[in-house]
Amino acid sequence: MVAAAAAAAAAAVETLLNCWVRETGALRVAKPGPVRLRLERLAVDVTAQLSAWSPTGRHVWTDARIGGVTIDPVTLAALLAREAGGAGDVADLVVRVADSVARVTAFLEARSREPEQPITFLAAEQALVLGHPLHPTPKSRAGLSSDELHRYSPELRGAFPLHWFSVAREALAEDSALDKTATALLASLVDAEPGPDRALLPTHPWQARHLLAQQEVQALVEKGDIRDLGEMGCPWHPTSSLRTVYRPDVPVMLKLSLAVPVTNSVRLNLRKELVRGVEVHRLLQTRLGDELRARFPDFHIVRDPAWATVQPPNGAEESGFELVIRENPWWGDPGAEAACVAALCADRPDRDARAWLLRQIVLALATTEGRPTAEVAHDWWARYLDVAARPLIWLYAAHGIALEAHQQNSIVILDGGWPAEYMYRDNQGYYFASSAAERLARLLPGLGARSDVICEDALADERFGYYLVINHLLGMIGAFGVAGLADEMDLLAELRSFCEGVASALPRVPGMLETLLDAPTLRCKANFLTRVEGLDELVGPVEDQSVYVDIPNPLMEVSRTRRGRGRDWSVQPRARRPARPRPRRRRGLF
Repeated sequence: MVAAAAAAAAAAVETLLNCWVRETGALRVAKPGPVRLRLERLAVDVTAQLSAWSPTGRHVWTDARIGGVTIDPVTLAALLAREAGGAGDVADLVVRVADSVARVTAFLEARSREPEQPITFLAAEQALVLGHPLHPTPKSRAGLSSDELHRYSPELRGAFPLHWFSVAREALAEDSALDKTATALLASLVDAEPGPDRALLPTHPWQARHLLAQQEVQALVEKGDIRDLGEMGCPWHPTSSLRTVYRPDVPVMLKLSLAVPVTNSVRLNLRKELVRGVEVHRLLQTRLGDELRARFPDFHIVRDPAWATVQPPNGAEESGFELVIRENPWWGDPGAEAACVAALCADRPDRDARAWLLRQIVLALATTEGRPTAEVAHDWWARYLDVAARPLIWLYAAHGIALEAHQQNSIVILDGGWPAEYMYRDNQGYYFASSAAERLARLLPGLGARSDVICEDALADERFGYYLVINHLLGMIGAFGVAGLADEMDLLAELRSFCEGVASALPRVPGMLETLLDAPTLRCKANFLTRVEGLDELVGPVEDQSVYVDIPNPLMEVSRTRRGRGRDWSVQPRARRPARPRPRRRRGLF
């Protein structure tokens, strides 16, 4: 346990330092060596050894101290929060940092005893033992006991039956864009027939206990509108989001409400998000979806085409029973080589490795093909940009639809280790630019009326730029670099060359892409400052849900010093590698 605790603490300190220097611009050096970070308000110096400097912000730190004494993550978090002087509760942040470190310690201790598994969808969902590399409380799960942690955590390979309720039809709300109703689909999961007067509704077991303690729910139980059936059915596996659950033998996944604060938000489904999932599914059934499939057959949006909930009895928007029915692309194919990108890029202290899965993939390809590691890494990166970044940028440029395509929302399908297909998931993460709203409404009348999905172009640019470029693509470059697979500056040059080529082929270059190519700074979400301010990213207007800051644009530096590898990025798609047929997966409900 000592080794696991030390690794968890070291990872937390490194994350806090990387958050701080990114969000405040406190790091003035661009090379390894000793660093002094001055906290002016507190008149305190934090010293640390910068073991590896990263142009994308994935710096490696060791030996963090104050006054010559090694500093722990809880103390460091408290000092940085006080220095930032936000409006939030410093004590809450400190408690959540401590909770996150304790959870990571448990994960590392458990995983160190296990053999590594082949890359599959579920194995990758369970591989994020450290969590977001630039978030101060990535694994905090306040409210879960130790026993609940083991049962409900993907990192500990938890599995559990769902907790079911029988709900009177008049107390129920649902919608579906499919041939079956949402409640008919849910009933089929426990081999039941939906009745005319009542329907079956599952919840996360933790959420069920939480709901049954609420006065409003107790009143519905006493009235007979809700009957508690308890846990039943086969076990479900939690995925990396904790609340979305998966079974390999059914065509759907379920995104459940869970009143637990995870990273920046309490994870309750909002009514507008339920509506949004169905709305996007219907939009993709129009000619827009036909065009997207024709242009980019290896690009997919995982659908959320149905939802159900108990109607709030008190006039509120949500009752806490809200659930989303999501397609399961790996139904009947649990061994498919698929992984969320966050898992590929995740460090694994239990394996003493940085970006463990990505490193294993690239090294195996280099060995198989007898080529230099850096050359294979560049080819892998180039193919990934084609299957993932190109269609995401085209969708925004052509139709004004920006997807919240951060690493955890991004799934790559591998073919012999090479990127072959890309999938985006998440009914929360859509930004429809207001300049495109009228055109989109002609495809789907009433678009955005209840889903709160239309926003100003500048906001769509900012959010798309952060999620796709900074979190996702620059984060991947940082993973290649920290794993020793390729030089980050060379990969940045390749990314710039790619963006220039894509821009030259677009009829309209979106503001986000112009900023990326021409602006000295980029707008970046500040996860530490967002926590210091006590913000919940699911509460309030979308433009005020998190703190954004300006950070240096690394693509401007490479424009002056390096060029890409001479690929013609204006044409698409490039030849698939390797060029061999792949079996088609069963596509869930579709």
